[in-house]
Amino acid sequence: MTRVYTVPLGEAFQTPRYRRAKVAIRLIRDFATRHMKASEVKIEEDVNKLVWARGIRNPPRRIKLEMERDEDGIVSIRVAPEEE
Repeated sequence: MTRVYTVPLGEAFQTPRYRRAKVAIRLIRDFATRHMKASEVKIEEDVNKLVWARGIRNPPRRIKLEMERDEDGIVSIRVAPEEE
């Protein structure tokens, strides 16, 4: 099962500046667990690089991701392809 979500990361901005990107990654993981009913979540490297691209203090406010769950309940998360 594959779905595309826009994940809000605004809650990361309620934490101290020096923790924001780390918290944003945790928010993505929690979002996937909740919406995809996952037992395990794997975030691909390109998602991590996108969140950390502007440093630890300034992650994006929202991010569009593609989540895919396999039969074992493992969810893999990657950046959603851009629509033309």
